[in-house]
Amino acid sequence: MAADQRAGLHARIQETVTAVVARCPERPAVGLILGSGLGAYADTFRKRVVIPFQELPHFPKSRVVGHSGNLVLGEVDGVPVAALQGRVHYYQGCSITDVAFPARVLGCLGIRELVVTNAAGGVNTAFKPGDLMLISDHINLMGTNPLIGENIDAMGPRFPDMSEAYSRPLREIALRVGKEKGIPLRQGVYIALAGPSYETPAEIRMCRVLGADAVGMSTVPEVIVAAHMGIQVLGISCITNMAAGILPQKLTHQEVLETTERVKEQFIALLESVVPLLAAA
Repeated sequence: MAADQRAGLHARIQETVTAVVARCPERPAVGLILGSGLGAYADTFRKRVVIPFQELPHFPKSRVVGHSGNLVLGEVDGVPVAALQGRVHYYQGCSITDVAFPARVLGCLGIRELVVTNAAGGVNTAFKPGDLMLISDHINLMGTNPLIGENIDAMGPRFPDMSEAYSRPLREIALRVGKEKGIPLRQGVYIALAGPSYETPAEIRMCRVLGADAVGMSTVPEVIVAAHMGIQVLGISCITNMAAGILPQKLTHQEVLETTERVKEQFIALLESVVPLLAAA
């Protein structure tokens, strides 16, 4: 991306931030990106302000079933938060810059911690549908990177460090809460591919050899720009199905939505306790 395009991107982000602040002046401390079927958590916020994506200038629109397409601002236990109910995906034909744009906006609104969630296929054969996995690291096989092109120096360094893209202290908080509430939490590596086709059994065997525990089509672009902006990230994957070739059945998006609906209460209970602790940390 050329320098003038980068300058234009920075200006578009600031215009979106201005539009959000006009609707809700209180700046969030914690941001959340809620993936397929997981957006119900934002419905529990107090003092909610709901802004549909289409009402925000330059904001990319989500068109995936299970993604409401709203920016929701409010409070959790007195902590100001901002959540994206849904996200856009690279496979929709969006540029990778657009995919990462909402995370950039959250960062410029002032968040210092970001919770990213997704629905993922289980690559680790010890996992089962309904498990929640804290992401310890990721592998980017999407074939691109949102930081390609001229760097936006006002947002972060040219070569951001990715050695702890998923904060260990934030994971420790989530593990402690999970233990207190009796919510089992796995930990593992998330691998992202471009999609939208599900992976072949051979590709899943490759993912396992590479060290992945779960596979999906999102999250990595947002985490890269969060690392670029110095934002700490807690990643949570809901294992909605076993990846291709592990079980003798075909994969469907309906299965993804059914599993997230089944674990919704457990997921909300975890976040209700974790989010205020992240702000305190």
